[in-house]
Amino acid sequence: MSTEDRGTQDCRDGTLADGQTVRGLHAIPSVQVQCGTDVPNGPEERGAGRPSRPPRGFRSYASFVYEYMKANLAMQMEYRATFIGRVFGMMLNDAMWLSFWLLYFARFPVVRGWERADVITLWAICALGFGLCFSLFGNISRLASIVVRGELDFYLTYPRHVLLHVATSRMDPTALGDVAFGLVVFFVLVKPTVTQALLFVLSGVLAACIFFGFTVVAHSLAFVLGSSELLSEQATSMLIHFATYPLGIFDGPTKVVLFTLIPAGFINSIPVSVVRGFDPVFFAGLAAAAVLLVTASDRIFKALLRKYESGNLIQVRM
Repeated sequence: MSTEDRGTQDCRDGTLADGQTVRGLHAIPSVQVQCGTDVPNGPEERGAGRPSRPPRGFRSYASFVYEYMKANLAMQMEYRATFIGRVFGMMLNDAMWLSFWLLYFARFPVVRGWERADVITLWAICALGFGLCFSLFGNISRLASIVVRGELDFYLTYPRHVLLHVATSRMDPTALGDVAFGLVVFFVLVKPTVTQALLFVLSGVLAACIFFGFTVVAHSLAFVLGSSELLSEQATSMLIHFATYPLGIFDGPTKVVLFTLIPAGFINSIPVSVVRGFDPVFFAGLAAAAVLLVTASDRIFKALLRKYESGNLIQVRM
């Protein structure tokens, strides 16, 4: 029986139904096999009648992140009540912390040039940036643990960008509560102009880049130090902690540290230097810092990946 006859017989037997979706493990997107369609024999025939595939770049990576985000969200929605409860729980947690600052500013209306609206904006930007980072790239909070346990083997078998694949393979559902909190608080309590709203959203994206880059660098220490999960988590917590305090309360060497070792200074300067009064020089520095941190984190991860020791694990992920 020829290859064509066998393919026809398979369709008759129901082995391949019309439009059946064939999926491999983590095959995104799925591939459809249509019965009765001739399979091209060579690259020239396969490419006939189709536009050439665009080179892999930002568009490809964005599509990859989008597909993983949909898959992660679908998994979370399997337990809808739990998911919604965690989202609202995080919004309540953020609201409690912000309420302390609002009570403080009710007693002291101005603190070193910072007003009530500035602190609300600060917390909104921190929540938005953190939420965007960890809802899209939630697995970076487990990166050190993945390295130490030798669980990178699974990701190294795929042709995709290793760091991007690791980062997007899991989401933190509570981070969506941060995103919602940041948007609601800013637009309801601050009542911004259109320009301020645009600057706020853009600053939130840049803050997310800073959170991402710093967290990846901190967790990449596991390649060198071994069991450094606690150290990596503490470093990320320090960034979050300092980012939620007004920059005006810091002086001298502490302020230098906040613009170098712990880049929280770029985040907690946004309310005054970007949203309230736009400073183009500072905004350019903020954008440069965000791009530099993301680029550096990728380079550092790739360089230290050479030190990775396989865990010799056989994993099947459904």
